[in-house]
Amino acid sequence: MDLGLKDRVYVVTGATRGLGNAAARELVADGAKVIVTGRDEKRVAEAAAELGPNAVGVSADNADPAVGDRLIGAAREHFGGFDGILISVGGPPPGFVADNTDEQWTAAFESVFLGAVRLARAAAAELGEGGVIGFVLSGSVHEPIPGLTISNGLRPGLAGFAKSLADELGPRGIRVVGLLPARIDTDRVRELDSLSADPEATRAANESRIPLRRYGFPEEFGRAAAFLLSPGASYLTGIMLPVDGGMRHGF
Repeated sequence: MDLGLKDRVYVVTGATRGLGNAAARELVADGAKVIVTGRDEKRVAEAAAELGPNAVGVSADNADPAVGDRLIGAAREHFGGFDGILISVGGPPPGFVADNTDEQWTAAFESVFLGAVRLARAAAAELGEGGVIGFVLSGSVHEPIPGLTISNGLRPGLAGFAKSLADELGPRGIRVVGLLPARIDTDRVRELDSLSADPEATRAANESRIPLRRYGFPEEFGRAAAFLLSPGASYLTGIMLPVDGGMRHGF
């Protein structure tokens, strides 16, 4: 199936590793051109180099109010267009209600929530018919994850924002989609497992609750993201797609 990605231009934030990087890899593999971002300039340059000539790295912090216009400008400058954005940010610090400080909540709100809102608004102002805005969220949109209180508080709000945005942008032919990963085998998930007294037992317990009985591979998430961002998904908007091996049992 031709997804229609050839020569389309996307911005993918948080793309130096993990889920953002997996999505960028699959987009490039199907012929798209990408602006990859991250806060560490060296890692951004390395990630872009690994992706090849159809990727350009831009060091950026999602919490910067001017970042959206800068990234869209980079897409137009380097590749002559802008067709969509995938907004992916690193997870906020783990912790329970009593553990997380006001400073951690504020920093996470600025980057995870308000930063994503600003990026989406900037993209909405620049996209034309056929454009797409994607959000990498979390299974915590539907069910809180123990020990991730800040994420549990912010991700569902972003899902609500994305649904509102889909309604508003639909008449202009712009789609808005969300992806809800669960246990994908990334550095972030391995780090969370390592916080337990027995990481191997924790992983085994998590796998036992997944119908496919394993963690997902990053490339499996990347392929799902590439499809949702592509013209092949042209009649999908306002959806929150679980990429979780069946871990969410509700309809």
